This record gives sequence, structure tokens and C-alpha cells, in this order.
Amino acid sequence: MTILKNILLVGAGSFVGGALRYLVSLGLKYTGGFPWATFLVNLIGCLLIGLLWGLFSRFANASQQLVLFLSVGFCGGFTTFSTFSKESLQLIQSGNWWYLALYVTGSILLGILLVAAGVHLAK
Repeated sequence: MTILKNILLVGAGSFVGGALRYLVSLGLKYTGGFPWATFLVNLIGCLLIGLLWGLFSRFANASQQLVLFLSVGFCGGFTTFSTFSKESLQLIQSGNWWYLALYVTGSILLGILLVAAGVHLAK
């Protein structure tokens, strides 16, 4: 039953984060210029997941359900770029430069290539 409760917490957080991301995108329409909405959401998400990570690290008795709802659910629904950035920082902190280079370069380049592949396959 615990796993189902955790899934529901993550799902609820994802719903709230995704809905907020949509509202931001409505407020900052992409007009073919710089994608401000995505840029700002990704940066805000990075700051937020960093703040949450720091707070939850300081307060060891923080509710695991709150961590799941906010960090995994909300931030994951708002942006997955925040998780990517947190994991990159963890690789820096652990001194794992090879994995950092592989993760960052691979994620960006392969991500762009896979978006292009998806567009091509959809045509």
C-alpha cells in the first residue's frame, strides 16, 4: 500500500507542477524568438530543487512524503531539467568528471537528436 501512496503523492505533485508550467507558458507565449517560458521554468526549477534538496538535507526528519510530493512530483512535473542539474551537481561533488561529461554531453546532444528523430518519424 505504501508504494501506491507514494505513486499518488508523486502524481499529485506532478499535476500541480505541470499545471503551473502550463500557466507560465500561457503568460509568456513562445513567438519564435527566445523560448522565455521554458528557459525561466527550467531555471526556477533548478533553484527550487536546489532549495528543497538543501532544506531536506538540513532537516533529516523531513517527511518522505513531502520530499516525494515536492522534489520528485512538483519539480518533475514543473521541469525535469531541475533533476538533470541536481544530478550533474552530485557528479561534480563526487569528483566523477568522466560521468559528468558523458551525462551532460550525452543528454543534450542525444536529446536534440532524439527530438529530431521523433519529428522525422512523425512525418
